Amino acid sequence: MLVRLRRDLANAGLPALQLGLVGLALTLDRGAGTVAALALLLGTGLYGWLRSVRHARLILDTPTARVASAAQGYTELRGRGRPLDGAPLRSPANGLPVLWYRVVTRERAADGKWRHVATVESDASFLLDDGSGVCAVDPEGAEMLVRRRDVFKVGDRQHIQWALIDRDPVYVLGEFSTLGSISPDLDSSRQVSELLAEWKRDHAGLLARFDLDGNGEIDLKEWELARAQARREVSRQQRELLAAAEAHLMRKPEGRRLYLISDLDPARIARRYRWWAVFHLAVFFGSAAATAWFGLLGAFRA
Repeated sequence: MLVRLRRDLANAGLPALQLGLVGLALTLDRGAGTVAALALLLGTGLYGWLRSVRHARLILDTPTARVASAAQGYTELRGRGRPLDGAPLRSPANGLPVLWYRVVTRERAADGKWRHVATVESDASFLLDDGSGVCAVDPEGAEMLVRRRDVFKVGDRQHIQWALIDRDPVYVLGEFSTLGSISPDLDSSRQVSELLAEWKRDHAGLLARFDLDGNGEIDLKEWELARAQARREVSRQQRELLAAAEAHLMRKPEGRRLYLISDLDPARIARRYRWWAVFHLAVFFGSAAATAWFGLLGAFRA
């Protein structure tokens, strides 16, 4: 089963870089170039190990929260994916409704080899439902670890699609926030004064509403009626604010903290990062051993 890790360039690119550095170190004349290549191998191995361990610990140490009771901030959620209301998001590869997609299009060249043509990816939000509530998930900036992979062939073109669909299990580690959770302004006296001031600026409208005797002026009794109406309208607005539903949102955290969306079990994801940590640690110690070996051979002497 193939899994696509998007934007995790460190894990995807570091091994290629390290392989190139190994080849460089072996082909150079054991001088400054070899020292530089080994130093870069040590650095990339240490960086990759620290990064992979940090990500694994974040996944394992962050407890799963419920949407209805999740604290604001860095949070882990698990649930089922659902589409937002309105027109469904459709795959460009087969036209079927999806929650998220990434499609790589390749074309067979004259020599029979596949050439990359384009990569398209959706940035539309979808919902995560964990039974206690729903949370909108913004995929922008996320590392997508998705195992659903389909291949479509149309003539000489091949479309490889990774996708999340309705009811798929969804795991999200990122910044959780609740929009509309701020206490509304309930300073009734000030709000009534502001509303009356707004009405006074529209003198014709004020007369039309409260000049009961039609003499073109608002007397004390009519002004009290206006004040009572303003209090009722402020009270209604406050009730509407208090009754408004809160909207939960999961998005990329500030800084460089991991933002991960996946349909895999988090224990499996953490295990993947641990294997990466082992790999990078092996690169680090292998580079250190090679450096010591070259040193014993006197390869670095001027």
